[in-house]
Amino acid sequence: MNPAEVLELYEATGGLLRGHFLLTSGLHSDTYLQSALVLQRPEHAESLCRQLALAFNGDRVQAVIGPALGGILVAHEVARAIGCRALFAEREDGVMRLRRGFAIAAGTRCLVVEDVITTGGSTREVMRVVEEAGGILVGVGALIDRGGGSAAFPVKKVTLATLSVPTYRPEECPLCRSGSPAVKSGSRK
Repeated sequence: MNPAEVLELYEATGGLLRGHFLLTSGLHSDTYLQSALVLQRPEHAESLCRQLALAFNGDRVQAVIGPALGGILVAHEVARAIGCRALFAEREDGVMRLRRGFAIAAGTRCLVVEDVITTGGSTREVMRVVEEAGGILVGVGALIDRGGGSAAFPVKKVTLATLSVPTYRPEECPLCRSGSPAVKSGSRK
């Protein structure tokens, strides 16, 4: 699947939305990617995540970890394609942590995955979880980079498609100025 086909799949499943949205990062945008609508179909989740996993074939990944909620299915399917464990981190008192008995042993080679990267904030939080546990970060992967590739990481980064979607700080948002209310989507509702 090439990048255009990935975006076509998002559109066909209703996962590419237009309007006025408050993103997880706190920024506003006229475009929102609702990956859950794509990933609700196991065949789509499997094919997208298998393609993402292929990019890390030679990296000897031992665990795949994503942020709750959007990264859980992606981590699971990528881990299945690689043949390793799938974990997720979640917020507890506002801090991303491993919970539910999950642990990363020192030296474990970890891949951090996400459904959509905008600023990379959630991904960096999960990277910190891996580093604090003594894991080795081998890469970052996402189905879509909606930040036009601007989120940089000190490890290999692979995305299946990239969009350059403008985002705005709330005080500078032209959609707010026009009177349009922002809809809060995503996993931190």
